[in-house]
Amino acid sequence: MMQQLTDDERLTLKTGAFGAVFLVSNADPGMFAMIRESIAASDAMADASGLVKEALTTGPLPRLPRESALEVESVVLPALGRAVDILREKSPGDLAVYRDVVLAAAERVARASRGVVPAEAAVIERIRGALAEPA
Repeated sequence: MMQQLTDDERLTLKTGAFGAVFLVSNADPGMFAMIRESIAASDAMADASGLVKEALTTGPLPRLPRESALEVESVVLPALGRAVDILREKSPGDLAVYRDVVLAAAERVARASRGVVPAEAAVIERIRGALAEPA
């Protein structure tokens, strides 16, 4: 049975998903690239369904630190891990959807401009790791 998410839990899912996109986008910055990347990310997020879609499309946008990529990563990667825990507990059927949507958004963002550069690939691997099931 699927349980409703609290506002905090929805924000955690959103922080992980939007933050992942932000990290990949920042790995290879560029103004025009950013526009293409945000469109690519929106398309991937639109593919979400159920609880994940509701979490990603309602409520406030997450506030991410602006100082450095490391600081953003220190917020985003733990949020992804917590999102996995939340979904495993409350709506296990949505866990794969969340994981797929976040990774698809990250990969689409990386490909949106000039193809995937090594810095983007490295960030995607860290995102993949944060989304992984604990051993």
